[in-house]
Amino acid sequence: MSNSRSWTIDSDLDGIDLDPQDFAASVPLKKVPFGDVFEASRAGDVVRLRDLLESGVNVNARDQWDSVALYYACLAGHLDAARMLLESGAICSEHTFDGDRCHYAALNLKVRKLLKSFEARPPPLGPLQAALRETFLGCRANGTYLEQSDNLSEVPVDNSSTGGSTSGHFLPDVVFYVQGRPIEAHKVILSARSPFFKRKFETDWKYRKEVRFSTGGLFYPAFYSLIHFFYSDRLEIAVDDMEDLLRICKGCKCGSLQRVLEKELIHQKYAEYKALTDIDDSQKRFILEGMSLPEEDRLPAALNKIIQICLANSNKEQNPDGSVDNLVSCLGATQMSEFDDDLADVCVRVNKKTFRCHQVVLASRSEYFKARLSRMKDFLEGKDGLPDYILPCLEEHDLSTEAFEKMIEYMYTDGLTDIDPDQAEEMFDAASRYLLFPLKRAVADVLLPHLEMVPPAELCHWLILSDLYGVLKIREYCLDVIACNFETFAETPEFRAMLLTLPPPSGDSSLRTTAPSAPGAGGNTDQQNLLDDLREKWLEAEAAELDKRDESALLFDKRLEMLMLVAEQENSGALSSDVHQECSKEEPALPPSSIVTPKWA
Repeated sequence: MSNSRSWTIDSDLDGIDLDPQDFAASVPLKKVPFGDVFEASRAGDVVRLRDLLESGVNVNARDQWDSVALYYACLAGHLDAARMLLESGAICSEHTFDGDRCHYAALNLKVRKLLKSFEARPPPLGPLQAALRETFLGCRANGTYLEQSDNLSEVPVDNSSTGGSTSGHFLPDVVFYVQGRPIEAHKVILSARSPFFKRKFETDWKYRKEVRFSTGGLFYPAFYSLIHFFYSDRLEIAVDDMEDLLRICKGCKCGSLQRVLEKELIHQKYAEYKALTDIDDSQKRFILEGMSLPEEDRLPAALNKIIQICLANSNKEQNPDGSVDNLVSCLGATQMSEFDDDLADVCVRVNKKTFRCHQVVLASRSEYFKARLSRMKDFLEGKDGLPDYILPCLEEHDLSTEAFEKMIEYMYTDGLTDIDPDQAEEMFDAASRYLLFPLKRAVADVLLPHLEMVPPAELCHWLILSDLYGVLKIREYCLDVIACNFETFAETPEFRAMLLTLPPPSGDSSLRTTAPSAPGAGGNTDQQNLLDDLREKWLEAEAAELDKRDESALLFDKRLEMLMLVAEQENSGALSSDVHQECSKEEPALPPSSIVTPKWA
């Protein structure tokens, strides 16, 4: 899975009065090609900093002087470096030692504005973490505690995720009672994140739906924060509760999180807390993003291990010819005990193969599966009167086993390791059918390097396909390449044939007198016409002056008319030399060019 990111200024920062020139360095920049994250931040070397962050360094690590990388970027006034660190999960919230220290050390007001913007809007969670967090908070007891306490000071949760509605709700399969208060959870998530829970659910708690802790050393706020972290890869806890959380981490065998907490407790104990007013430890916060932990201890890696076990067990259940004798023999009690290590609670049959899966992951990632699984509970779909010990089974049709395996790989890990370009169309169709729209972007990310080497005829195919399924990243790329190499594409019969299948351009000249906007952007949301968008891309590529845009656009439209005429003649098989000569006389002079890849790509 690729961890690369595109470092661009977030459009959400427009409201903090920062202009692009504000990101110029306040002090001279240096290059530290072999420096660590602290040296790169101090020098403002964003190239080195990007390499370090993409390699998985802990963005909130401390050096020998007990300082974090963000502190050095703020101290030196390197706005671009500070933004990169903040987008990677660097802590800047008020009532945290590092957050307040960065605010006070900021060299100028521009840096303080940037810190305040991220303080009010923490780094967004990934699709997987956001979906599972919504499921966790959709459980009534969990959402109610969040609303009634200050233990998690993130964006308030609305009624749709706290029991006022069932839109984010999926039933838990285990409830913990700590100090008499419930925490609702799902066994597979806890087992994936903690060896302690995995062992317990395989032995003592195997058939238990409620677990009550009687020990007086276990405190509800700390335990709740840990379970919330298991789902979201984001930990936020009062400093007062950190020692309780550390004890729980030791018992749950969460080694990497335990080591971070141990260092932070030493820091909180001995470092001077710099605040304008005295604040007690119950108000001070400790915040940790999952990116600060090693990759193998993050949520996607944990669930990836689970789904690999499930796929291995699914393969064991098949006969040598790939078929199954019947549902009972496939999912009977004897085999259930053999495959208990994956904690699967539902099967999905695609063609002749049965996939062992987990209801909470399927329901959290896809509204389609949430509806199917809810109906299964109410109407016993997938059971057909079979004994209770047999897993329910859903059947999916018109889908290949390879595509479904790639789809669940994304649902569990938020990434795709590889994909065959010939499989991309089926993946786009599956993403639309199963309401798993982020999958389209994941497929597009894997597909883009392949598109850089395809011939013009194939690129036309991908343009039509991306427009059909609403894959904007591929659509924009294809339009940019065609606009930059219009004459090269005009010479291909595939491009001319494609023009006949598209709605004609609107001819609305009002769209040409302003700077072109991306399809789907504000002011252009009702256009979505491929030829209109291609015209705008071509005008932008040709750098047509504002007062000549109408004239240039008319020439472009005339060129399209001629190409369509040629395509119609080619289609009827009656293309004559006279038509060729006539077209060559009337075609506007659009200079030919070799294939050029857009700079942004």
